Amino acid sequence: MKKTYILLLTVVFILGSLTAVFADKGDSNGKGKGKKKEFQLGVEVLLDEHKQLIEGKRVGLITNPTGVDKELNSIVDLLHNDPDVELTALYGPEHGVRGDAQAGQYVEFYIDETTGLPVYSLYGQTRKPTPEMLENVDVLLFDIQDVGTRFYTYIYTMAYAMEAAKENNIEFIVLDRPNPLGGHKVEGPVLDPAYASFVGNYPIPLRHGMTVGELATLFNEEFEIGADLTVIEMNGWKRDMYYEDTGLEFVLPSPNMPTLETALVYPGAALIEGTNLSEGRGTTKPFEFIGAPFVNSTEFAATLNDLELPGVTFRAASFTPSISKHSGKLSHGIQIHVLNKKAYKPVETGIHIVKTLHDMYPENFKFGAENSSGISFFDNLIGNGWIREAIENGTSVKEMEKQWKKGLKDFEKVRKGYLLYK
Repeated sequence: MKKTYILLLTVVFILGSLTAVFADKGDSNGKGKGKKKEFQLGVEVLLDEHKQLIEGKRVGLITNPTGVDKELNSIVDLLHNDPDVELTALYGPEHGVRGDAQAGQYVEFYIDETTGLPVYSLYGQTRKPTPEMLENVDVLLFDIQDVGTRFYTYIYTMAYAMEAAKENNIEFIVLDRPNPLGGHKVEGPVLDPAYASFVGNYPIPLRHGMTVGELATLFNEEFEIGADLTVIEMNGWKRDMYYEDTGLEFVLPSPNMPTLETALVYPGAALIEGTNLSEGRGTTKPFEFIGAPFVNSTEFAATLNDLELPGVTFRAASFTPSISKHSGKLSHGIQIHVLNKKAYKPVETGIHIVKTLHDMYPENFKFGAENSSGISFFDNLIGNGWIREAIENGTSVKEMEKQWKKGLKDFEKVRKGYLLYK
């Protein structure tokens, strides 16, 4: 009896071990029962599965410090050190390839110290690569982290580069990255083409809910760029994922986008850039701090909190910006605290902040100056001229939302055809 019992235990142990082995084999190729596909960025998928797309070709790379893999290895180094890849040129958007230039600062041509490669600026005097910049390139790669907001300029650097690629018969590959704000929600007015600029070049809403790869396909088809475009999709990204759900480290995409909290408030808080208040540049909390010397922080915070906006609260705060508006002056205002990112509506919140400031401080508050066409920087940011007029005329934010709703619904119908992930 004892021998039989021991024999049964041995059989059970062996069967269990075999089951585990086969389960592991199934998991290793992603086909195991219930196995989630491992999350991979576009750059990792390119090098693991599609390297033939760049082998034997002269490669130009548009990137910045966010162009890294999961282990934070720079794509510049990955490609430069790969014996199968001939990296011939680097191109930097606003803030440069190494991310060391402030907003609006022009970066001149230089030679990258690490690789010895030429680095061309795609911000300032030349936003679109010239034929001379592309003469040693067969394929252009784009690998930059976006933040999900229409007026973040990197997506237009991508679009201009796609145009140049089309004009010069060069292939264009986008290495996709997550939208930090998730991929479901769209919010805010769709840009009126009459207000197009480098902070809004296409009729999309302020919060577009798309990845850079999805935007590239939309720009290419809807606005007839016609580039020879390939998007290398991520593995394992879902539309309901926020950036922290990916397990990735957050590399700041620009000097005033230091954290995920910054990216979350940015679609609305950055509208303050179109006014005479500080949006917190030159502090440790850009776009979370908003204020000016003439604001009463306690009253301002209380007025905003009385609105009971979803997912957010406002704390009275004072700060002294080291650069930009009110530099070196003690400013009073608020810090935005997002309590529930799924309920939070950044665009609605931002417009409420601007309207409240306008209503509370009519003698001090000012929108940015108009240009010769009667357009202010606020109009460029919001993507139209009527919202500024609505604020000045006392229209409620609720009424404004009703007015932009149809355009937003029309965009959502178009957007559906370009979504690459579920």
